Amino acid sequence: MKQIKKIATGAPWEDIVGYSRAIRIDNIIEISGTTAPGINEYEQTIAIIESVKNVLQELNADLQNVIRTRIYCTDITKWEEIGKAHATYFKKIKPVTAMVEVARLIDPNIFVEIEFSAIVPKK
Repeated sequence: MKQIKKIATGAPWEDIVGYSRAIRIDNIIEISGTTAPGINEYEQTIAIIESVKNVLQELNADLQNVIRTRIYCTDITKWEEIGKAHATYFKKIKPVTAMVEVARLIDPNIFVEIEFSAIVPKK
């Protein structure tokens, strides 16, 4: 039987929309699109990854287990700032990734949203 653990933040829209912040099924972890405050794309990307580090710890994992990131941004011309922040954590890990420009995110002050996938080695 598969072991399933779900993480919630308690945000009201989790129930309104019907989603979990993160789910771990056996050794596979999926983390929903994550945003964070910040004055620019670089700061938001750093804050997002720091937030996800905490979620991974709750699921007995860490950034070393991340195999994919999906980056959504509202201004692709800021890719270097976003990429620099991403590389701060993932330069050696090198997960597969995509960076996609979108028309907008849920809040006009949010410029970056990132989804994460991770696999924890089986013991």
